[in-house]
Amino acid sequence: MYNLESFISELAKRNPGQDEFIQAAKEVVASVIDVVNDNPQYISNKILERITEPDRVFSFKVEWEDDNGDIQVNRGYRVQFNNALGPYKGGLRFHSSVTLGSLKFLGFEQIFKNALTGLPMGGGKGGSDFSARGRSDSEILRFCRSFMTELQKYIGPDTDVPAGDIGVGAREIGFLYGQYKRIRGENTGVLTGKGAGWGGSLVRPEATGFGTMYFADEMLRTAGDSLKGKRIAVSGFGNVAWGAVLKASQLGAKVVTISGPDGYILDEDGINTDQKISYMLQLRASNNDIVKPYADRFKAQFIPGRKPWEVPVDMAFPCAIQNEMTLEDARTLVSNGCRYVIETSNMGLCADAADYLIEKEISLAPGKAANAGGVAVSCLEMSQNAQHLFWTRDEVDQRLRHIMSGIHAACLKEGLQDDGYVNYVRGANIAGFRRVADAMCQLGY
Repeated sequence: MYNLESFISELAKRNPGQDEFIQAAKEVVASVIDVVNDNPQYISNKILERITEPDRVFSFKVEWEDDNGDIQVNRGYRVQFNNALGPYKGGLRFHSSVTLGSLKFLGFEQIFKNALTGLPMGGGKGGSDFSARGRSDSEILRFCRSFMTELQKYIGPDTDVPAGDIGVGAREIGFLYGQYKRIRGENTGVLTGKGAGWGGSLVRPEATGFGTMYFADEMLRTAGDSLKGKRIAVSGFGNVAWGAVLKASQLGAKVVTISGPDGYILDEDGINTDQKISYMLQLRASNNDIVKPYADRFKAQFIPGRKPWEVPVDMAFPCAIQNEMTLEDARTLVSNGCRYVIETSNMGLCADAADYLIEKEISLAPGKAANAGGVAVSCLEMSQNAQHLFWTRDEVDQRLRHIMSGIHAACLKEGLQDDGYVNYVRGANIAGFRRVADAMCQLGY
């Protein structure tokens, strides 16, 4: 029989200084420990010990030349966490905050996120502490070529299929895939997020944001509510936030905030026109990592150095980075009448913030469920590549909607309490864990 505190204590000893990974592991283990203790097969197969240890971790040096001819050195990583369900699948993150611990947390979350989709994917993650801020396209190209020169040794369409993440958009995927083809001399589905003209899937750039709104729509339907007319706060301004803003507008909601490291935008008219939503892509492509230009362009309010969670809204969608919503932020949202929080970034809430919202019976969707749309469409891209097919936008969007509906149903089944409250965090963790654990037992390793 397992004890939560002793298990996490031992895990922390084996992984010193990796607080984000321990936080993610504790959330999952806390949800599933009773399920494990009630299943002798999970205990005898040491599922908890095995599922919290990566299959392998690669760390490598990335040397590249800047525009001044000076050599720069970054670190690159790939964490292949668990492939019980299929090839390792998870994004590449290029950001100054990247560490081995942060990537282990992301790779661990990816195991269960991918499992929830019902598609054949294992969990992994990778990236580098490289930041594109202030870098030219030529410098980004040279970095990507150097990074892929090393990464290509460890990946393949049936082994490990990376995708994009923070700092890795269509431009970076193009540079990375170009180098892979240059070295390996093959056209394969080894990366997802590719351009639609050279092996990519329609809807992939929007998929995470679209998926989170589809999940939120299912949550509200279950509660007898609707997205139509809802006032929404979104953080971030990259691809994820852009897709969320676009789909929210299409479904009749009103997004009033986006944010960056410099502060947040409050647009009381709503970020709901083609011009405004398209401008978010221009901001992302600028490499300046700021949102103030939106306020200057559209006469909106810019609040420097603060986060959007102080704005009274019905729903909040953290779309930026891990642990971006604190306990204080959660309390402010609740006091201002927010009833739904949809974690669209990976582990976007601090642990105490998530606990507080659940205690107050606020509907909280965890990232591993709500933001699974991106990896779901990535797997659809893999399927198209393998079959040499190309599906229409409507076909992909309908499949995405169906997948997100299935994820919600799985979370609802495992998370519905006797009092009617749906603990989506517990539901997502149990549903994802069961699928991976059963496969691990059946595979006999």
